[in-house]
Amino acid sequence: MKDEKDKTEEKGFFGKVIETIEHLWDGTKDKAEDLKEAAEDKIDDIKEKMAAKKPAAEKKIAAVKKEVAAKTEDIKEKATEAKAKAADTIKKANDKAKATTADAKVKAAKTIKKTEDRAKEIVATAKVKAAQTKAAVKAKTAAKPVAKKATVKA
Repeated sequence: MKDEKDKTEEKGFFGKVIETIEHLWDGTKDKAEDLKEAAEDKIDDIKEKMAAKKPAAEKKIAAVKKEVAAKTEDIKEKATEAKAKAADTIKKANDKAKATTADAKVKAAKTIKKTEDRAKEIVATAKVKAAQTKAAVKAKTAAKPVAKKATVKA
């Protein structure tokens, strides 16, 4: 043992520092290994707890998925119904517009026919009156020159 003491004394200041660092390093390594083992144990404990909770979580997930699927189907059905109602409403509006347009065309055609007939009547009446006026003017014009000639001869 004296040899070790002698060697320690011979080392000097830097030898003592190196020895202290080696001692600290060994302690740190031991502490790191202890921490690693504790962490592994903790991880194993957590895995065991999660394994126990996993079936319950999977059941909840499956239930939520079923609920979402059911709601999705319900939404799809409602959307399809709304689309059908909208198409029906549009068809009814188009049919009504077509019927209204057809009625309006018929009424317009009747009005145009009445207007044309009335215009023809007015034109015919105007022609008759024009012919009568023309005949009256011609008769007056024809009577006036005869009267002038008769007055001149007498």
